[in-house]
Amino acid sequence: MAIAAGPARVLVIDDEEVNLYSCRLILEKHGLAVDTDVDPFAGRERALSGNYQLILLDVCMPDLGGMEILRDVRERRSDLAVIMITGYGSIDSAVRAVKLGAFDYLTKPFTPSELRARVDAALAAVRARWGEEVARPAGRGMVGGSEAMRQVHDLIARVATSDANVLITGESGTGKELAAMEIHSASRRRNCPVVSLDCSALAPGLFESELFGHVKGSFTGAIASKPGLFEVANHGTLFLDEVASLSMETQGKLLRVLETREIKPVGGVDVRPIDIRLIAATNRDLSEMVKEHTFREDLYYRLNVVPVRLPPLRERPSDITQLLHHFLESYRGATGGPRRFSPEAEAALTRHSWPGNVRELRNLVERLVVITDDETIRLEHIPEYIAVPQASVASRIPCTNEELKAMKRNERERLCHELERVFAIEALRRNDWNVSRAARQTGMLRPNFHALMRRYRIRADERLTADPIGGVND
Repeated sequence: MAIAAGPARVLVIDDEEVNLYSCRLILEKHGLAVDTDVDPFAGRERALSGNYQLILLDVCMPDLGGMEILRDVRERRSDLAVIMITGYGSIDSAVRAVKLGAFDYLTKPFTPSELRARVDAALAAVRARWGEEVARPAGRGMVGGSEAMRQVHDLIARVATSDANVLITGESGTGKELAAMEIHSASRRRNCPVVSLDCSALAPGLFESELFGHVKGSFTGAIASKPGLFEVANHGTLFLDEVASLSMETQGKLLRVLETREIKPVGGVDVRPIDIRLIAATNRDLSEMVKEHTFREDLYYRLNVVPVRLPPLRERPSDITQLLHHFLESYRGATGGPRRFSPEAEAALTRHSWPGNVRELRNLVERLVVITDDETIRLEHIPEYIAVPQASVASRIPCTNEELKAMKRNERERLCHELERVFAIEALRRNDWNVSRAARQTGMLRPNFHALMRRYRIRADERLTADPIGGVND
């Protein structure tokens, strides 16, 4: 099969038009050519006759289900990659579909980043299968030419050739899932499924069922046996995000699976061999959690065979300009819009500390593309907290006794409160928002540091907006 030049072509078949619209919007902004069909019969004909590389296929549709279309596609178009789309209630069908030849499956509701990552992995498999180059989506790959990112890319290239477990660390928004997908796409397992799970999204009981599967009747509501993600990802890659949120009990069970390479479904007695490549990710310091006895030391060393640290954006400021233009081109590709940044706007965006990392930058560029009617994104289009640097708290500290005496009492008190708040936020930022480590570093007891956070209403989610040098962004 010859792969057509230009953007990779994707067909989405779903009987819900809102899902079609969402997928089209996300994937076209990602640089792909997207067709959609709400009619499963017409969609099947297009899938069998059209020049597509990938089909996104809903499992449950009236009159003609996704499983039937999958069988036809597998029989007559083995060159196509298929990703099944399913609601949580029909996840068993999606698992069966993977066993019947689907590349992967997505569970509704899914995020844009999840959709893009799965599509990228599927298209990489198509490229590998045919030895040709499908046009690379505009949003694919970690962008950056800094020395820090060159080291990351070099390490990914080396680790991809092995089956060693990988632990990806980095702050929120640095692209840990994208790095995992790049490792899978460059590995010998790239033609097999890559399955991801956010460990923080499920309760421990559900997590074990999701990972290891369960047998019929093993617990209330288990009306049928269900394979786990280890089994679905067999011969492929399993990506566990936010692995630090696992309970100690689940950590022990995961460790045993990694040591024995066998799984036993919840409520079952038979063990099943598995062959997977495990990639884990976290934005927390697992070595510190080991010291605090909240993460198993043996599991930590089992996961951390090859550590890959993704640097925050503030450690690679030379990449900011490249990222700005990359996302601008990516998001304006499908809908048109602004073509450039004014020098003043680009300077302000480059100067910003980006505490939310690449995710924050990407989301802001997308918003600017939507709201800007002009061909140029100017300073007035940019949020004020970025466009106009706030006065530093430190700059308002009196330098002499006379200046201090001249301040009104309420001004002195307000400045002291601001300094305390900045002190707490800076301590948290230096320690990746780990309260225990921040308290130790500042010489405070943990309860006292928590009291300081409560006094100034500092929350964990404030890591995306807090700017301790210039104040706090609204």
